[in-house]
Amino acid sequence: MTTRHCPALLIAAPASGQGKTTVTAALARLHRRQGRRVRVFKCGPDFLDPMILARASGAPVRQLDLWMVGEEESRRLLWEAAGEADLILIEGVMGLFDGSPSAADLARRFGVPVLGVIDASAMAQTFGALAHGLAGYQPDLPFAGVLGNRVGSARHGEMLRASLPESIRWYGALPRSAGFELPSRHLGLVQAAELADLDARLDAAAEALGASAEASLPPPVAFAAPDAQAIEPLLAGVRIGVARDGAFAFLYQANLDLLRQLGAELSFFSPLADQALPAVDSLYLPGGYPELHLPALAENRAMAAAVRAHHEAGRPILAECGGMLYLLEALTDLDGRRQPLLGLLAGEARMQPRLTALALQAVELPEGRLRGHTFHHSALESPLEPLARGECPNGKRTAEAVYRRGRLTASYIHFYLPSAPRAAAALFQP
Repeated sequence: MTTRHCPALLIAAPASGQGKTTVTAALARLHRRQGRRVRVFKCGPDFLDPMILARASGAPVRQLDLWMVGEEESRRLLWEAAGEADLILIEGVMGLFDGSPSAADLARRFGVPVLGVIDASAMAQTFGALAHGLAGYQPDLPFAGVLGNRVGSARHGEMLRASLPESIRWYGALPRSAGFELPSRHLGLVQAAELADLDARLDAAAEALGASAEASLPPPVAFAAPDAQAIEPLLAGVRIGVARDGAFAFLYQANLDLLRQLGAELSFFSPLADQALPAVDSLYLPGGYPELHLPALAENRAMAAAVRAHHEAGRPILAECGGMLYLLEALTDLDGRRQPLLGLLAGEARMQPRLTALALQAVELPEGRLRGHTFHHSALESPLEPLARGECPNGKRTAEAVYRRGRLTASYIHFYLPSAPRAAAALFQP
């Protein structure tokens, strides 16, 4: 395997909420409309941004992270993308230098130049000072330039551009417009499938960006070849039912890729709409927004009976976050409405007005050590004794419980299955 070269940018910002996803999506759609093959990655654990970015680019979006995904796996993903793309875009996480590892750490490790996105809606010449700080805070950081977001007018954009030092490239401006801003709810952006006008928003954002930004490609980045990877077909012939609908959609694309590489056959089903499970050996119930669909989930008694029967037959189930909530005795939403659910796990959960946990997690299971993250707005009360508890690599006190009942494994943790392929296979093996 040899080094591959492909133009690439990491889109970052001084803080969360500056519009990184909108800008990344606009760039992806702009270059795609010009006939280029665009591959987009998301830095760090996230499910909602990739849904938007996949629609914008027309290709699946995967995570890059030096801890959860790991340096070698991140290198492999970038190298593979460089072999099929004309442009690689990576959306950063939080502020450029926030967290450990940060988006800046990732950019530096792989030599990807940073495009700084700055919300300029309430500033003029201070834009130049922020740009100077982003570019120079770490002298060894590859830095491409900056883009002004939520700009009020063409004149405003000219003021921002004039404030920049000569050493910092102006990548253009995206005007302030409700026509392409992406709406949010408590866990982040609204899911792509819920936005009926998403493609129109993406096209409008691309056109607005194209009116002021250069559409030329950035310089190529050299992506080194990874070490050879061997995945044993430990799940050959195993059929896995994967819940995927408006209530359960928080899935790492890399998890699905790995299960298929392990030899599994995936069948997608909807706990909201389907009356029966597909013919499967194991179930994967990922996170999502079950709290937004409580009546429909509670009223689908045929599906509840099918999941209970699957468990009683001793077949494997992996339930993460929202998938775990579905298996509890009941869930209460923010308005105090309580709905009885499947009752496969003792305990109840209640939605909270504030975030209750946000942390990377590593957990030692009998099958092996898996990495992942937790991010939720519900509080669980259960008499069950945990099988294990997660640990946060950044020293946070968050230590999410992992519960086991027969072949059922459940936790608030969203597992990144490629972090331990043999352990992942063992969770689903009949």
